[in-house]
Amino acid sequence: MYQNRYSGGFRRTNRPRFISSTINPSLYVKKAEDFVTIEENKATHQFSDFGLDTKILANITAKGFTKPTEIQDQVIPHILNKRDVLGIANTGTGKTAAFAVPLIDNVLHDTNKRIIILAPTRELAMQIKQDIRSFTPGLKVYIALAIGGAFLREQIIDIRRGPHFIIGTPGRIMDLARRRVIDFSRFDTIVLDEVDRMLDMGFVNDITDIVNQIPKTRQTLFFSATVDRKIETLINTFLNNPVKISIKTQNASSHVEQNVVRVPRASKEQKLQELVSSPDFKKVLVFGSTQMIVERLSTSLTQKGFRASGLHGGKRQSQRQSIVRDFRENRINILVATDVAARGLDIADITHVINYDQPNNYEDYIHRIGRTGRGNSKGYALTFID
Repeated sequence: MYQNRYSGGFRRTNRPRFISSTINPSLYVKKAEDFVTIEENKATHQFSDFGLDTKILANITAKGFTKPTEIQDQVIPHILNKRDVLGIANTGTGKTAAFAVPLIDNVLHDTNKRIIILAPTRELAMQIKQDIRSFTPGLKVYIALAIGGAFLREQIIDIRRGPHFIIGTPGRIMDLARRRVIDFSRFDTIVLDEVDRMLDMGFVNDITDIVNQIPKTRQTLFFSATVDRKIETLINTFLNNPVKISIKTQNASSHVEQNVVRVPRASKEQKLQELVSSPDFKKVLVFGSTQMIVERLSTSLTQKGFRASGLHGGKRQSQRQSIVRDFRENRINILVATDVAARGLDIADITHVINYDQPNNYEDYIHRIGRTGRGNSKGYALTFID
Protein backbone atom coordinates (compact mmCIF):
# COMPACT_ATOMS: atom_id res chain seq x y z
CA MET A 1 0.00 0.00 0.00
CA TYR A 2 2.56 2.56 1.10
CA GLN A 3 5.23 1.56 -1.38
CA ASN A 4 3.39 3.00 -4.34
CA ARG A 5 1.52 5.73 -2.62
CA TYR A 6 4.27 7.37 -0.60
CA SER A 7 7.72 6.11 -1.47
CA GLY A 8 7.59 5.92 -5.23
CA GLY A 9 8.84 2.36 -5.34
CA PHE A 10 12.34 1.03 -4.60
CA ARG A 11 14.75 1.92 -7.39
CA ARG A 12 18.29 0.66 -7.09
CA THR A 13 20.95 3.23 -7.86
CA ASN A 14 24.70 3.43 -7.63
CA ARG A 15 24.54 7.05 -6.52
CA PRO A 16 25.85 7.33 -2.94
CA ARG A 17 23.20 8.42 -0.49
CA PHE A 18 23.59 9.86 3.03
CA ILE A 19 21.91 7.74 5.69
CA SER A 20 21.64 9.26 9.16
CA SER A 21 21.57 5.83 10.78
CA THR A 22 23.53 2.62 10.48
CA ILE A 23 20.31 0.65 10.07
CA ASN A 24 19.82 -0.87 6.64
CA PRO A 25 16.71 0.84 5.19
CA SER A 26 15.44 -2.53 3.95
CA LEU A 27 14.73 -3.40 7.60
CA TYR A 28 12.08 -0.68 7.61
CA VAL A 29 10.04 -2.56 5.01
CA LYS A 30 7.91 -5.51 6.08
CA LYS A 31 4.42 -6.84 5.56
CA ALA A 32 2.20 -7.34 8.59
CA GLU A 33 1.85 -10.96 9.68
CA ASP A 34 -1.38 -12.82 10.27
CA PHE A 35 -2.87 -12.48 13.73
CA VAL A 36 -2.47 -15.11 16.41
CA THR A 37 -5.75 -15.29 18.30
CA ILE A 38 -6.00 -15.81 22.04
CA GLU A 39 -7.23 -19.36 21.48
CA GLU A 40 -3.92 -20.21 19.82
CA ASN A 41 -1.70 -19.37 22.79
CA LYS A 42 -0.24 -22.23 24.75
CA ALA A 43 -1.74 -21.44 28.13
CA THR A 44 -3.03 -24.52 29.93
CA HIS A 45 -4.76 -22.84 32.88
CA GLN A 46 -7.66 -20.54 33.61
CA PHE A 47 -7.09 -17.79 36.17
CA SER A 48 -9.39 -19.72 38.47
CA ASP A 49 -6.88 -22.58 38.52
CA PHE A 50 -4.16 -20.63 40.35
CA GLY A 51 -5.80 -20.58 43.78
CA LEU A 52 -5.95 -16.80 43.85
CA ASP A 53 -7.84 -14.90 46.53
CA THR A 54 -11.50 -14.68 45.54
CA LYS A 55 -11.43 -10.87 45.69
CA ILE A 56 -8.68 -10.45 43.10
CA LEU A 57 -10.19 -13.25 41.03
CA ALA A 58 -13.46 -11.30 40.95
CA ASN A 59 -11.57 -8.21 39.70
CA ILE A 60 -9.85 -10.26 37.00
CA THR A 61 -13.21 -11.61 35.89
CA ALA A 62 -14.69 -8.10 35.90
CA LYS A 63 -11.96 -7.05 33.47
CA GLY A 64 -13.15 -9.80 31.14
CA PHE A 65 -10.08 -12.00 31.58
CA THR A 66 -10.51 -15.76 31.84
CA LYS A 67 -7.54 -17.35 30.10
CA PRO A 68 -4.05 -16.02 30.87
CA THR A 69 -1.45 -15.24 28.25
CA GLU A 70 1.39 -17.72 27.90
CA ILE A 71 3.79 -15.83 30.15
CA GLN A 72 1.09 -15.31 32.77
CA ASP A 73 0.28 -19.01 32.61
CA GLN A 74 3.89 -19.99 33.29
CA VAL A 75 5.01 -17.23 35.66
CA ILE A 76 2.09 -16.78 38.07
CA PRO A 77 2.42 -20.18 39.86
CA HIS A 78 6.14 -19.62 40.54
CA ILE A 79 5.63 -16.10 41.93
CA LEU A 80 2.84 -17.39 44.16
CA ASN A 81 5.32 -20.00 45.41
CA LYS A 82 7.85 -17.23 46.23
CA ARG A 83 10.38 -18.37 43.62
CA ASP A 84 12.80 -15.99 41.91
CA VAL A 85 11.90 -15.62 38.23
CA LEU A 86 13.74 -14.58 35.10
CA GLY A 87 11.13 -13.85 32.42
CA ILE A 88 12.20 -13.25 28.83
CA ALA A 89 9.31 -11.78 26.89
CA ASN A 90 8.51 -8.96 24.50
CA THR A 91 6.37 -5.93 25.22
CA GLY A 92 2.69 -6.71 24.73
CA THR A 93 2.80 -10.29 26.07
CA GLY A 94 1.02 -9.44 29.32
CA LYS A 95 4.08 -9.55 31.56
CA THR A 96 2.90 -6.73 33.86
CA ALA A 97 -0.13 -8.75 34.88
CA ALA A 98 2.12 -11.81 35.11
CA PHE A 99 3.83 -10.29 38.14
CA ALA A 100 1.11 -7.90 39.33
CA VAL A 101 -1.62 -10.50 39.89
CA PRO A 102 0.37 -12.90 42.09
CA LEU A 103 2.04 -10.07 44.01
CA ILE A 104 -1.34 -8.51 44.78
CA ASP A 105 -2.49 -11.92 45.95
CA ASN A 106 0.58 -12.15 48.20
CA VAL A 107 -0.28 -8.75 49.70
CA LEU A 108 -3.83 -9.87 50.43
CA HIS A 109 -2.43 -12.82 52.38
CA ASP A 110 0.29 -10.77 54.10
CA THR A 111 -0.40 -7.07 54.63
CA ASN A 112 3.18 -6.51 55.83
CA LYS A 113 4.52 -7.36 52.37
CA ARG A 114 6.51 -4.56 50.72
CA ILE A 115 7.34 -4.59 47.00
CA ILE A 116 9.52 -2.27 44.94
CA ILE A 117 9.22 -2.21 41.14
CA LEU A 118 11.88 -0.57 38.97
CA ALA A 119 11.18 0.61 35.42
CA PRO A 120 13.42 2.45 32.94
CA THR A 121 11.09 5.37 32.16
CA ARG A 122 8.48 7.49 33.90
CA GLU A 123 5.88 6.49 31.32
CA LEU A 124 6.41 2.79 31.92
CA ALA A 125 6.33 3.28 35.70
CA MET A 126 3.02 5.11 35.39
CA GLN A 127 1.67 2.41 33.09
CA ILE A 128 2.61 -0.31 35.59
CA LYS A 129 0.85 1.62 38.34
CA GLN A 130 -2.29 1.92 36.21
CA ASP A 131 -2.18 -1.78 35.38
CA ILE A 132 -1.86 -2.76 39.05
CA ARG A 133 -4.65 -0.34 39.97
CA SER A 134 -6.91 -2.03 37.44
CA PHE A 135 -6.70 -5.26 39.46
CA THR A 136 -7.27 -3.70 42.90
CA PRO A 137 -10.72 -2.00 42.97
CA GLY A 138 -12.19 -2.52 46.43
CA LEU A 139 -8.98 -4.01 47.79
CA LYS A 140 -6.84 -2.50 50.53
CA VAL A 141 -3.72 -2.51 48.39
CA TYR A 142 -1.76 0.74 48.40
CA ILE A 143 0.60 1.99 45.69
CA ALA A 144 3.03 4.92 45.48
CA LEU A 145 4.85 6.30 42.46
CA ALA A 146 8.47 7.51 42.60
CA ILE A 147 9.49 9.19 39.35
CA GLY A 148 11.40 12.29 38.33
CA GLY A 149 9.70 15.41 37.05
CA ALA A 150 6.81 15.08 39.52
CA PHE A 151 6.23 16.83 42.84
CA LEU A 152 8.73 15.34 45.27
CA ARG A 153 6.78 16.40 48.35
CA GLU A 154 3.67 14.48 47.26
CA GLN A 155 5.72 11.37 46.58
CA ILE A 156 7.36 11.62 50.00
CA ILE A 157 3.95 11.88 51.67
CA ASP A 158 2.63 8.85 49.75
CA ILE A 159 5.67 6.72 50.56
CA ARG A 160 5.69 7.61 54.24
CA ARG A 161 2.19 6.16 54.47
CA GLY A 162 3.78 2.74 53.98
CA PRO A 163 2.34 1.52 50.64
CA HIS A 164 2.59 -2.12 49.65
CA PHE A 165 4.01 -1.20 46.23
CA ILE A 166 6.51 1.51 45.32
CA ILE A 167 6.91 1.82 41.55
CA GLY A 168 9.56 4.07 40.13
CA THR A 169 12.66 4.81 38.12
CA PRO A 170 16.05 3.94 39.64
CA GLY A 171 17.26 7.55 39.85
CA ARG A 172 14.28 8.85 41.83
CA ILE A 173 14.20 5.73 44.01
CA MET A 174 17.85 6.31 44.97
CA ASP A 175 17.17 10.02 45.58
CA LEU A 176 14.37 9.15 48.00
CA ALA A 177 16.58 6.59 49.73
CA ARG A 178 19.29 9.20 50.26
CA ARG A 179 16.62 11.45 51.80
CA ARG A 180 15.77 8.56 54.18
CA VAL A 181 12.25 8.34 52.77
CA ILE A 182 12.72 4.81 51.42
CA ASP A 183 14.26 2.15 53.66
CA PHE A 184 15.27 -0.76 51.45
CA SER A 185 15.63 -3.09 54.44
CA ARG A 186 11.82 -3.15 54.77
CA PHE A 187 11.26 -4.66 51.33
CA ASP A 188 10.96 -8.39 50.69
CA THR A 189 10.27 -8.33 46.93
CA ILE A 190 11.86 -6.47 44.02
CA VAL A 191 10.74 -6.47 40.39
CA LEU A 192 12.99 -5.18 37.61
CA ASP A 193 10.99 -4.61 34.44
CA GLU A 194 12.72 -4.13 31.07
CA VAL A 195 16.13 -4.75 32.61
CA ASP A 196 17.80 -4.53 29.20
CA ARG A 197 16.52 -0.98 28.70
CA MET A 198 17.58 0.09 32.21
CA LEU A 199 21.11 -1.11 31.53
CA ASP A 200 21.13 0.68 28.16
CA MET A 201 20.17 3.88 29.98
CA GLY A 202 23.08 3.56 32.41
CA PHE A 203 21.19 2.51 35.53
CA VAL A 204 23.41 -0.46 36.36
CA ASN A 205 25.02 1.20 39.40
CA ASP A 206 21.70 2.39 40.81
CA ILE A 207 20.18 -1.05 40.29
CA THR A 208 23.13 -2.71 42.01
CA ASP A 209 22.94 -0.28 44.96
CA ILE A 210 19.21 -0.83 45.39
CA VAL A 211 19.24 -4.61 45.16
CA ASN A 212 22.24 -4.93 47.48
CA GLN A 213 20.36 -3.04 50.21
CA ILE A 214 17.30 -5.28 50.09
CA PRO A 215 17.50 -8.31 52.45
CA LYS A 216 18.96 -11.49 50.93
CA THR A 217 15.77 -13.38 51.80
CA ARG A 218 13.90 -11.37 49.19
CA GLN A 219 12.00 -12.57 46.14
CA THR A 220 13.54 -11.14 42.95
CA LEU A 221 11.76 -10.97 39.59
CA PHE A 222 13.61 -9.98 36.40
CA PHE A 223 11.83 -9.26 33.14
CA SER A 224 13.68 -8.47 29.94
CA ALA A 225 13.25 -8.77 26.18
CA THR A 226 16.84 -9.99 25.79
CA VAL A 227 19.59 -11.48 27.93
CA ASP A 228 23.19 -10.46 27.31
CA ARG A 229 26.36 -10.69 29.38
CA LYS A 230 25.52 -7.64 31.50
CA ILE A 231 22.15 -9.08 32.43
CA GLU A 232 23.65 -12.52 33.05
CA THR A 233 26.03 -10.91 35.55
CA LEU A 234 23.12 -9.34 37.41
CA ILE A 235 21.17 -12.61 37.30
CA ASN A 236 24.05 -14.54 38.83
CA THR A 237 24.54 -11.88 41.48
CA PHE A 238 20.96 -11.11 42.48
CA LEU A 239 18.73 -14.11 41.75
CA ASN A 240 18.59 -17.24 43.87
CA ASN A 241 18.04 -20.40 41.82
CA PRO A 242 15.61 -18.62 39.48
CA VAL A 243 12.97 -20.20 37.31
CA LYS A 244 13.83 -19.17 33.76
CA ILE A 245 10.90 -18.66 31.42
CA SER A 246 11.31 -17.55 27.82
CA ILE A 247 8.22 -16.87 25.77
CA LYS A 248 8.68 -16.98 22.02
CA THR A 249 5.89 -14.91 20.52
CA GLN A 250 5.30 -12.70 17.57
CA ASN A 251 7.27 -9.49 17.92
CA ALA A 252 5.41 -6.36 18.91
CA SER A 253 5.89 -5.26 15.31
CA SER A 254 4.35 -8.37 13.74
CA HIS A 255 0.98 -6.72 13.17
CA VAL A 256 2.54 -3.59 11.67
CA GLU A 257 2.77 -2.88 7.96
CA GLN A 258 6.20 -1.23 7.60
CA ASN A 259 7.53 0.92 4.80
CA VAL A 260 9.72 3.90 3.98
CA VAL A 261 8.95 7.35 2.65
CA ARG A 262 11.72 8.72 0.48
CA VAL A 263 11.77 12.46 0.91
CA PRO A 264 14.50 15.16 0.81
CA ARG A 265 15.35 16.62 4.18
CA ALA A 266 14.09 20.05 3.20
CA SER A 267 10.66 18.59 2.34
CA LYS A 268 10.19 16.34 5.39
CA GLU A 269 7.95 18.70 7.30
CA GLN A 270 5.71 19.30 4.28
CA LYS A 271 5.49 15.56 3.64
CA LEU A 272 4.53 14.94 7.26
CA GLN A 273 1.70 17.45 6.99
CA GLU A 274 0.51 15.82 3.76
CA LEU A 275 0.44 12.38 5.38
CA VAL A 276 -1.40 13.33 8.56
CA SER A 277 -3.98 15.22 6.46
CA SER A 278 -5.20 11.88 5.11
CA PRO A 279 -8.36 10.48 6.76
CA ASP A 280 -6.56 7.12 7.11
CA PHE A 281 -4.19 8.67 9.64
CA LYS A 282 -6.66 8.71 12.51
CA LYS A 283 -4.25 8.63 15.44
CA VAL A 284 -0.57 9.21 14.76
CA LEU A 285 2.59 8.98 16.82
CA VAL A 286 5.52 10.86 15.25
CA PHE A 287 9.07 10.25 16.51
CA GLY A 288 11.67 13.01 16.35
CA SER A 289 15.29 12.66 17.44
CA THR A 290 15.58 15.73 19.69
CA GLN A 291 13.46 17.88 21.96
CA MET A 292 13.99 20.85 19.64
CA ILE A 293 12.67 18.95 16.61
CA VAL A 294 9.68 17.68 18.58
CA GLU A 295 8.81 21.19 19.75
CA ARG A 296 9.19 22.64 16.24
CA LEU A 297 7.03 19.97 14.61
CA SER A 298 4.28 20.01 17.22
CA THR A 299 4.11 23.81 17.07
CA SER A 300 4.00 23.94 13.26
CA LEU A 301 1.33 21.22 13.12
CA THR A 302 -0.80 23.09 15.66
CA GLN A 303 -0.41 26.33 13.72
CA LYS A 304 -1.62 24.51 10.59
CA GLY A 305 -4.80 23.52 12.41
CA PHE A 306 -3.92 19.97 13.42
CA ARG A 307 -4.76 18.65 16.89
CA ALA A 308 -1.16 17.96 17.91
CA SER A 309 1.14 18.14 20.91
CA GLY A 310 4.76 17.37 21.74
CA LEU A 311 6.14 15.00 24.36
CA HIS A 312 9.74 14.88 25.56
CA GLY A 313 11.88 14.71 28.68
CA GLY A 314 12.19 18.48 28.94
CA LYS A 315 8.56 18.91 29.94
CA ARG A 316 7.32 18.78 33.53
CA GLN A 317 5.85 15.47 34.60
CA SER A 318 2.41 17.02 35.03
CA GLN A 319 2.60 18.28 31.43
CA ARG A 320 3.66 14.86 30.15
CA GLN A 321 0.79 13.16 31.97
CA SER A 322 -1.70 15.69 30.62
CA ILE A 323 -0.42 15.30 27.04
CA VAL A 324 -0.59 11.50 27.18
CA ARG A 325 -4.10 11.71 28.64
CA ASP A 326 -5.19 14.06 25.84
CA PHE A 327 -3.79 11.64 23.27
CA ARG A 328 -5.39 8.63 24.93
CA GLU A 329 -8.78 10.36 25.12
CA ASN A 330 -8.59 11.75 21.53
CA ARG A 331 -8.46 15.43 22.42
CA ILE A 332 -5.39 15.40 20.21
CA ASN A 333 -4.78 12.86 17.45
CA ILE A 334 -1.13 13.59 16.64
CA LEU A 335 1.57 13.13 19.25
CA VAL A 336 5.12 14.15 18.32
CA ALA A 337 7.63 12.62 20.72
CA THR A 338 11.21 11.68 21.42
CA ASP A 339 12.00 8.10 22.41
CA VAL A 340 10.48 8.69 25.86
CA ALA A 341 7.29 7.42 24.17
CA ALA A 342 8.92 4.33 22.66
CA ARG A 343 8.34 2.28 25.82
CA GLY A 344 5.56 2.39 28.34
CA LEU A 345 3.04 4.18 26.10
CA ASP A 346 0.21 1.67 25.93
CA ILE A 347 -2.56 3.22 23.82
CA ALA A 348 -4.50 0.65 21.86
CA ASP A 349 -5.84 2.70 18.94
CA ILE A 350 -2.74 4.34 17.45
CA THR A 351 -3.14 3.77 13.71
CA HIS A 352 0.23 5.03 12.47
CA VAL A 353 3.78 5.51 13.69
CA ILE A 354 5.94 7.87 11.64
CA ASN A 355 9.69 7.93 12.17
CA TYR A 356 10.33 11.52 11.13
CA ASP A 357 13.93 10.90 12.22
CA GLN A 358 15.46 7.46 12.06
CA PRO A 359 16.13 5.74 15.40
CA ASN A 360 19.63 5.17 16.78
CA ASN A 361 19.40 1.40 16.52
CA TYR A 362 17.08 -1.35 15.37
CA GLU A 363 15.89 -2.22 18.87
CA ASP A 364 14.66 1.35 19.35
CA TYR A 365 12.93 1.08 15.97
CA ILE A 366 11.07 -2.06 17.07
CA HIS A 367 9.93 -0.40 20.28
CA ARG A 368 8.79 2.69 18.41
CA ILE A 369 6.64 0.87 15.89
CA GLY A 370 5.34 -1.46 18.59
CA ARG A 371 3.16 1.46 19.76
CA THR A 372 0.80 0.64 16.88
CA GLY A 373 -0.73 -2.67 15.87
CA ARG A 374 -1.76 -3.34 19.47
CA GLY A 375 -4.25 -6.04 20.41
CA ASN A 376 -6.14 -7.22 17.36
CA SER A 377 -5.54 -4.07 15.33
CA LYS A 378 -3.31 -3.73 12.30
CA GLY A 379 -0.90 -0.82 12.44
CA TYR A 380 1.23 1.08 9.96
CA ALA A 381 4.76 2.40 10.35
CA LEU A 382 6.54 4.76 7.98
CA THR A 383 10.18 5.85 8.18
CA PHE A 384 11.45 8.94 6.42
CA ILE A 385 14.56 8.29 4.31
CA ASP A 386 16.29 11.00 2.31
